[in-house]
Amino acid sequence: MQNPAVVFTAPGEVTLQDLPVPEPGPGEVLLRTSRTLISTGTELTILSGRFPADSAWGRYGRFPFAAGYSAAGQVAAVGPDVRQVQVGDLVAASTPHARYATATAGSLVAAGDAADQLDYLPFTNLGCTAMNGVRRSGASLGDAVVIFGLGIVGQLAMRLCYLTGARPVIGVDVAALRLAAVPGWPGVAAVDASAGDVAGRVAELTGGRMADVVFEVTGDPELIPGEFAALKPRDGRFVVLSSPRGPTTIDLHDLCNSPSHTIIGAHTTSQPAVETLASPWTRARNGELFARLLAGRELDLGPLVTHRWPAGDAVAAYQLLVADRSRALGVVLSWD
Repeated sequence: MQNPAVVFTAPGEVTLQDLPVPEPGPGEVLLRTSRTLISTGTELTILSGRFPADSAWGRYGRFPFAAGYSAAGQVAAVGPDVRQVQVGDLVAASTPHARYATATAGSLVAAGDAADQLDYLPFTNLGCTAMNGVRRSGASLGDAVVIFGLGIVGQLAMRLCYLTGARPVIGVDVAALRLAAVPGWPGVAAVDASAGDVAGRVAELTGGRMADVVFEVTGDPELIPGEFAALKPRDGRFVVLSSPRGPTTIDLHDLCNSPSHTIIGAHTTSQPAVETLASPWTRARNGELFARLLAGRELDLGPLVTHRWPAGDAVAAYQLLVADRSRALGVVLSWD
């Protein structure tokens, strides 16, 4: 195969197809992919096909679906009017699981001094998502933070909240592998939700004050109402960092109005398109910062990569995840 690519042909059906090598147009580059990261949240939701047809999920997840949006590779060719990058540059990109893919030059993130961390560069896209969510949350020095859902985005959010000075930072999940990946730093705690009374454990860890900020990163609409119990009695911030798979019914009086909580959406598309004085943190700037944090070893992503597969075994990788995605965190595909 000259250009193998992962394509979901129908719900539950994963194929590796040989697609034509695309030509970069004006302002575009051709990327020769080295690594891609499977998004076990978004991609498995699309693969399942279990979402309302008239929802944003339904408009996005149409079959056949070119899977993947987290990659790293070298610029193989540039189209007209491209000056930001050159052939041979190593970059992170929001491109699919394919050996060759095109991207707009302005969307790329230069690896810089993180070039020796090839397996972790594909985390950049999800890192920008988590970084944007942390920014929108306003989490800062001394804030108590609880993160429900310790997949990749939840794990990244934990680490980024810690860098802001938030304390304690509490991660909640039921999967042993995910709980074990929580950093053993002072002021960081992992709570097993299957043990019951998560709110009681949060009370213990916060001296009874409860959380200033709660991040919802499970994507499970049925769990969302119960997560509000971890917030402090007044003026808590509830951040929807996941993309919930369907509607949630909540009592807006008891869970929002009466305690005067703020509910904050934090989809990755809320990153501003251009820098302004009021909102300078575009995806490009977040990506640059993420690469610097990787290069400086301020983000240790080693525990987050649980599986490495050659791209030729991509179908088997998805089969493992569909059977039980709690058995994996970062699944990296190699296209070399």
